[in-house]
Amino acid sequence: MTVRALRYYEAAGLVVPRRLTNGYRDYAPTALRQVEEIRTLTGLGLSVEDTRPFVECLASGHDLGDECPASLAAYRRSIRDLSERIRLLTERRDTLAAHLEASSRRLIPDAPEGNARTGISVSPEVSAPSPVPVPADPAWLPPGLPRPPDDGGAAHLPGGRLPDLVLPATDGRAVGLGALGPGRTVLYVYPLSGRPGTDLPDGWDTIPGARGCTAEACAFRNHYDDLRAVGAARVYGLSSQPREYQRELAERLRLPFAILSDTGLALREALDLPAFTAGGRTLYRRLTMIVNRGEIEHVFYPVFPPDQHAAEVLDWLRLQDPPQGETAHDREGHPLSVPRPPR
Repeated sequence: MTVRALRYYEAAGLVVPRRLTNGYRDYAPTALRQVEEIRTLTGLGLSVEDTRPFVECLASGHDLGDECPASLAAYRRSIRDLSERIRLLTERRDTLAAHLEASSRRLIPDAPEGNARTGISVSPEVSAPSPVPVPADPAWLPPGLPRPPDDGGAAHLPGGRLPDLVLPATDGRAVGLGALGPGRTVLYVYPLSGRPGTDLPDGWDTIPGARGCTAEACAFRNHYDDLRAVGAARVYGLSSQPREYQRELAERLRLPFAILSDTGLALREALDLPAFTAGGRTLYRRLTMIVNRGEIEHVFYPVFPPDQHAAEVLDWLRLQDPPQGETAHDREGHPLSVPRPPR
């Protein structure tokens, strides 16, 4: 408590000391309680003037400053004013969030043009000077991300078979992993995708291999036709996030393939897939399985950098012979003749 604050309370008539004959102020015990009440209530957001009913309640002999009807009315008035401020702030927050969402969607290209690394182009209005901050490219990866080590967590997978799990997909289907059909399936597993306006777990960028799920999805989108052309009958992403969350991602990024939702980490349980914990959640480590007639033919693990991984898968498929009796097809299902490099 400063002398200046005490003089202010006196000038407002909230604390009235008794003057001694020598000119000094004499504060009664009630005055000390009044000062404490003022400090407590102003700490809760009330103005000094708003504390008057409480101070007067103490001066009238009550043990507590909120034992008088006027104090209760002051409580209600302050709560009403605070609720109105919260409403206005919430409207402003929601408006800003809508602008953020709209701006982020404008950063998603109609075609794989622009930044060759991520496949994301920036609309002209983003490049022009603007007083409004523009959100970062959702697929941009900062430099210096830690490389995940090869801990051998996927060494046991090649030669195994996918379990008979049925998982919901973003296109509305239920996909049976044990009955994917003929041809090779690219199944890339990732930990967690972010959403515009939504924070990722604290320290996400410091976890080796965690950052880059959106960039990886964009790369598989941009190389989708190429993957089909060299023998990938289908491409799926998979994470432990709910289908509705994944559906927003698939629509926002305009993915030509479905994402599978494994909220219970059933595939991890069945295949002993590597995982890690962040933000109190158990998440998949990033890996990709090439599945051929239900058998895991090849595994990419660890995956780094994620924005270049689709090209890595494409290069591997180009070196493989098509499954016996099968032909590569384009997105519409037309057979393709793809020259393969000499081996």
